[in-house]
Amino acid sequence: MSTTAPPATAATGGRVGLVQASALYIAAVLGTGILALPGFAADAAGPASIVAVLAVLGLSIPLAGTFAALAARYPDAGGVATFVRIALGGTAARMAGYWFLFGVQFGAPVVATLGAEYLVAALGADRSVVWMIALAFLAVPLAVNFFGLRVSGKLQLVLTGLLVVVVVGVVAVTAPAVEPANFEPFLPNGWAGVGLAISLFVWAFAGWEAVTHIAGEFRDPRRVIPLATGIAIVVVGLAYLALQIVTVGVLGSDNGFSQVPLIDLVTVTVPGVGPIVVALIAAVVAVGVLNAYVPAFGNLAASLGRDGHLPRWFARGAEPGSVPRRALVLVTVIELGYFGIALSQGLVLTPFILIHTSSMVAVYALGMVAAVRLLERFTLGWWMAVVSVILVAGLLVLAGGNLLVPAILAVIALLVTLVKRRASRA
Repeated sequence: MSTTAPPATAATGGRVGLVQASALYIAAVLGTGILALPGFAADAAGPASIVAVLAVLGLSIPLAGTFAALAARYPDAGGVATFVRIALGGTAARMAGYWFLFGVQFGAPVVATLGAEYLVAALGADRSVVWMIALAFLAVPLAVNFFGLRVSGKLQLVLTGLLVVVVVGVVAVTAPAVEPANFEPFLPNGWAGVGLAISLFVWAFAGWEAVTHIAGEFRDPRRVIPLATGIAIVVVGLAYLALQIVTVGVLGSDNGFSQVPLIDLVTVTVPGVGPIVVALIAAVVAVGVLNAYVPAFGNLAASLGRDGHLPRWFARGAEPGSVPRRALVLVTVIELGYFGIALSQGLVLTPFILIHTSSMVAVYALGMVAAVRLLERFTLGWWMAVVSVILVAGLLVLAGGNLLVPAILAVIALLVTLVKRRASRA
């Protein structure tokens, strides 16, 4: 199979411009990490968790840049699966597609439940209603995306704008309460704590690949995608850095954090309205992240149907400008199924987070190897891909036993290949 393909044209008939593309990237990456990770990281590394934010931000730059280079050159609904298919063949593409569609999607119940937990805590409601609110957070983006990207894209722009505004607002109202004494000792748990915080922030900065699945909807992808990526890196990096500084500076890091650390944060300075503002953040984040990922999952499922990795019934809507409603039905079934499993386990989210992140790392691994083969050698994009391969290899080592689910999905992809080859010979 050829390892090259015609590059994207300089412009397409897509509807998504720079502002909307930037909103989609910011929502996909900023996401639910702001709800929990500042507290988790402060518990792990104390004030040095700020170093962890800077480290992961630096690590994400070559990864995001590589995906931007690939998406600009090969805009297709298949995203990473398409890049892998061109560079490494059909079986590898099937693996990447299955990892993203069936593995990464384990994160959907996590997103919805985190948002629900914040709303329940802010409103003082009984936790028995968390599952109902979480289910609503899942249902709204699924329903909206059946109307197509024009509707969901405009909604995404509004949601992302609100998200940035409330993050800036929380930092502004809590910054005056920062105490310099809370930054000492700077390394209470040593560099091992910083390493743990870095691992936690991988969840926070994941998502650069999600928008590659709708790159075909962009106007002039060669210009829009790199610019949108750069804007998102700056916005997301500043948001996490500012939140980490005020979290440590206001709350300290030696007393532990609750499951809703941002509510604890704003209660210090704005005890009345603060929790309500944070509840708004949670709602915006949950709906915004899911609204960014649902079309990505739908377009991927449609492209997998188109390429024969799923039943061809799902292929309708894979072409740019179409709405993959059949594929969105599959996405709905998967997300509701995973949510049902989470509900049966008492909404314990840690296993779902681990499956999500390990699947994401597996996708990144194949995607970066594909990028090294596809991008022109010794260009900026190629060098970023080379660096990313090394970095992702380290993440695979950290994932360890959590790679079990991706391994099972890889075996299924291999079995599908064997069945298809046997059928073709019959």
